[in-house]
Amino acid sequence: MAGPIFSTFEKSGLPMVATDPRAPDNPIVYVNEAFCRVTGYSPEEALGRNCRFLQAPGADENTVTLIREAIAIGRAISAALLNRRKDGSEFWNHLFITPICNGGGEPQFFLATQVDVTQAYESRNVQAALEASQKELDQTNERLRLTLTVAGTGGSWDWDISSGRFTADARFAALHDLDPAEAAKGLPTEDFFKAIHPDDRRRIRLAVGGILNGAEIFSKEYRLLASDGTVRWALARGRCHYGDNDRPVQFTGVVTDITEQKHVEERLRIAQSAGGIGTFEYVDGYATVNVSEEFCRLLGLHSGSVLPVRTVNSLIEPGDRVLVEQSSGEAASYVEFRIRRADDKKLRWLARRGEYVRDTETAGLRFIGVIYDITAAKESEARLRELNEKLENRVEERTRERDRLWSLSSDLFSVCDSGGYLNAVNPAWTELLGYREDEIVGTRIDAWIHAEDRALGNSLLETLQQGRAITDIDLRVPAKDGSYRWINWTFARSEDVFYSVGRDVTQRKQLEDQLRQSQKMEAVGQLTGGIAHDFNNLLTGIVGSLDLLQSRMAQGRFDRLDRYINSATASANRAAALTHRLLAFARRQPLDPKPVEANRLIVSMEELLRRTLSESIRLKIAAVDDLPLTLCDPNQLESAILNLAINARDAMPSGGVLTIETSISNLDRVYAASQKDVFPARYVTISVSDTGTGMPADVLAQAFDPFFTTKPLGEGTGLGLSMVYGFAKQSEGHVRIYSEVGRGTTVKIYLPCHSGELESEASVPALSEIHRAEAGETVLVVEDEPVVRSLILEVLADLGYKALEAFDGPSGLKILESKQRIDLLVSDVGLPGLNGRQLADHARLVRPHLKVLFITGYAEQAAIASGFLAPGMEMITKPFAIEDLAARIREIIAKA
Repeated sequence: MAGPIFSTFEKSGLPMVATDPRAPDNPIVYVNEAFCRVTGYSPEEALGRNCRFLQAPGADENTVTLIREAIAIGRAISAALLNRRKDGSEFWNHLFITPICNGGGEPQFFLATQVDVTQAYESRNVQAALEASQKELDQTNERLRLTLTVAGTGGSWDWDISSGRFTADARFAALHDLDPAEAAKGLPTEDFFKAIHPDDRRRIRLAVGGILNGAEIFSKEYRLLASDGTVRWALARGRCHYGDNDRPVQFTGVVTDITEQKHVEERLRIAQSAGGIGTFEYVDGYATVNVSEEFCRLLGLHSGSVLPVRTVNSLIEPGDRVLVEQSSGEAASYVEFRIRRADDKKLRWLARRGEYVRDTETAGLRFIGVIYDITAAKESEARLRELNEKLENRVEERTRERDRLWSLSSDLFSVCDSGGYLNAVNPAWTELLGYREDEIVGTRIDAWIHAEDRALGNSLLETLQQGRAITDIDLRVPAKDGSYRWINWTFARSEDVFYSVGRDVTQRKQLEDQLRQSQKMEAVGQLTGGIAHDFNNLLTGIVGSLDLLQSRMAQGRFDRLDRYINSATASANRAAALTHRLLAFARRQPLDPKPVEANRLIVSMEELLRRTLSESIRLKIAAVDDLPLTLCDPNQLESAILNLAINARDAMPSGGVLTIETSISNLDRVYAASQKDVFPARYVTISVSDTGTGMPADVLAQAFDPFFTTKPLGEGTGLGLSMVYGFAKQSEGHVRIYSEVGRGTTVKIYLPCHSGELESEASVPALSEIHRAEAGETVLVVEDEPVVRSLILEVLADLGYKALEAFDGPSGLKILESKQRIDLLVSDVGLPGLNGRQLADHARLVRPHLKVLFITGYAEQAAIASGFLAPGMEMITKPFAIEDLAARIREIIAKA
């Protein structure tokens, strides 16, 4: 679910982080591009770490504690924290952390959005600096006021209006670049203006003219230009004195150096502009407000120092709190409001901070505050709210989708605990297997695995408990009707539970068996020519030996007859062995893994392989000594080797060398990590190499694909290599193919080494007294082939049995329905009329405990695997040795 939701945040302009509270230390599992841009960290550097790695050394511990407590109880929280980027620079990060919960209310993730509010925090710092500067300015003004009342702290002057001269003290003279002695004696009034900056001189002359013409108060700031070029600021305050006739006679005052004060004000102005902070102050109850240049810019007003309160408040959007509050000291210290700018009518969000102080001039309350733009933060909050709403809707929709998938899917979904006990299953278990939910929940998962797959099921549980996922494993599961279904499983662990998905692949398995059988039959077709040639040679040896035997006996030459008998017997045994191998190879049966000695198996195939190859191809077998056993189906391994040999033969139309080699391979973790589905282990390796045409890269890439073939139409199914690949994977091994055009191909089958032992093969003793019949024991022989029937009857007679015979099923049934004693029925499978099994079934209606030995020319294991034999029935395959037949008859009759 998480992947599709997080992907929607990728293009968001807001930095976003997702963490997983279910994992240890709540690690980061997702960051978007905006996060990387703000912090400087790549996703690889952030994923898997706790968010605390972003915290700056100066981060507030109380805020960190609040965040930690909120996450612990799964609660949303909004907070600002000092963070540090990868380059070491610090920034203020406003976090909004919200939990994303599952249907049960448990947090699955925490989503945190981040807003860089450094500017706002710098604005607060600037505000603090402003307040400090304002206090400093107030103190300076206070000192100035004291200067006006206490002599000696500033320069003073005394202007005699009637004489047009003035006197001044040494401090005034120093500020105005005058000679102190001359100033003390008196100077022309023109010298009063000599040091004033040319840009300010006219303004000051006009102000002084007003005083001389009756104005009472003189208070002006101006610049003084010294002879060395330096400029200083001065504040001059004075008043006019009147004579008896109410005409001005004297102009006196003091001048103070305010250069440092002006520097403070300039720094304050720059700080306001840089931080986007406007300052203002007003006396409660007054109709005007003193403002800074930045204050006017934020409101879209022309620059000015004093504005009417009505003008300022008229820009506030209806319903929002006004900027200038006439509330007698009850104004909030922090207020957010919207304004409609006076110049472009754009809507902006502003914040106001400030406090009331006691005004020293009016004895009233003065509000000193700042404003700054918070539009970006507000827009981010709005986008965040919208994203959170969408996220909640998506989570809810995903939950509904998950529930629908759980209920409607035809796949088997389940949840089990760490002990392997099933806690929940979806309805597909009932639909597919027929069991009710209460019959499944509470059972162990391995109870639902076929007995023959139980070892694989145990290793499955061990793998899961180690925390490793399992994919693509086929296991048989019993249905309530007694049948089994093949299920392809995928298991994954999350904390202390396992989640599994099982898909019914029974039909696929059946098709695989059919494909495997068709591939076998294709290989049998390839063998037909060589087998026919072989049989002609063997029959020649048998017939020729018997002809010579008959001729010598007719001539009365009885010496050395055993030579012809032995020759005929040897040829017959070779023919029987060849027939058995062909039938074993072609039979249809499920995989039957058992310990296999690969060297012995390959050597036993040598004659069959030589008959498959043309005379221009030389077969070379290189078997390594001390080769370990491997656990696989020997018939499937023979099939794989034969298929590879046929492919090699077809790749060498002009002849060459086919090499079959065995070796031991130790595949380490480095190699296994570089390959798909390969585990580090010790393997038995069987290599089949040819010196043929080889394969180009594009053909090599498709070599294991089912039905892919480069042979002409009708000459190949394209299943050979895919069957080899499937056999190796089912045997927990793998296959690699190497080929070079013009140089040949090598296919290597890797099969895991096995520490078990070979299954022992019981030897059959020669005929002796232990094979002889006991008194009255009777055997009925039903065989349609007269030669075989007479042979068996003769053996039985020699062993002391009473032998009865029948040439087909109906005649045999008549004897079985009679009252004669019959201890054993020996019957051919393929009889005319009734076949052997039908005959046995009818006989058991009247003789329920009748023991049966079937004789067949087909593969014995094929009949056993197909369920042909019932209890009390056994089988022997033609051709058989007399000793084998005698031993089997005695063994069956002797059974209780």
